[in-house]
Parts: sequence; structure tokens; C-alpha cells
Amino acid sequence: MATLSIRFPDSVHDAVKIAARNDDTSINQFVTSAVIEKLTALDTEQYIEKRGANGSLKKFQAVLSKVPDTEPRKEDMMQ
Repeated sequence: MATLSIRFPDSVHDAVKIAARNDDTSINQFVTSAVIEKLTALDTEQYIEKRGANGSLKKFQAVLSKVPDTEPRKEDMMQ
């Protein structure tokens, strides 16, 4: 495991301390989770962009045309 020294503005440090306490975790665990969450989001964005570049609008529209044009069920309606 590596050690990393980070400088945060006091306001950010205070917010992290409060958030970690509310999350019932250490500051290290909280920051680690936040970094992992951000890295995962970036990886997901790159994955979707790569998949999208390989996609075909014509094929997408062909599949979409098979979806019936009906109202959603009551439990699927947005409120």
C-alpha cells in the first residue's frame, strides 16, 4: 500500500471529516472510496465512448422500431 500526502483547503478538510464521520468511516477510507468512485466514473465514460464509436445508428433505429408505441404501465410512469 502506498502513502500519499494531500493538501486540502481547510474548508474541504472540514467537510471530509464531517462526511467521513457521518459515513462511519475513517478519513482515509472515505477519500479512498471517493477516488475509486471518480476513477470508475471516468473508466465507464471511456468505455461507453469506445462502444458508441463502434455502434451503428441504422442498427439502433432498426431495433428501436420494434418497440411498441404504447403508454407505459402505471407502475412504470414517472411521478
